[in-house]
Amino acid sequence: QVQLVESGGGLVQAGGSLRLSCAASGRPASNYAMAWFRQTPGKEREFVAATTWSGVRIAYADSVKGRFTISRDNPKNTVYLQMLSLKPEDTAVYYCAAKGTKYTTDYSPRSYDYWGQGTQVTVSS
Repeated sequence: QVQLVESGGGLVQAGGSLRLSCAASGRPASNYAMAWFRQTPGKEREFVAATTWSGVRIAYADSVKGRFTISRDNPKNTVYLQMLSLKPEDTAVYYCAAKGTKYTTDYSPRSYDYWGQGTQVTVSS
């Protein structure tokens, strides 16, 4: 199975940017479709962005379209989430996820088999 480790979170002012990374190990990242989700206390895990194994098909939540970009570097077994124009409402723990059905993106967290431990993103106003 694959192990996922996120990094790159932190504290940033509104309007700022961050780039999250998700490093995969144990299995090649190219075996999986990958996604980013986020969660705040008391709320369900929310879809942010997803990419198929090749990066050809990509999906975004409406709330982040035009501001966030998901990308992947399969030789490096890493998936990225570039976040621009951050807003206080983007504050959350961000999780990387992988699923073995690698040719499709999916919005539901239940479709993903593997999860990282999460990285905190805090956007101050």
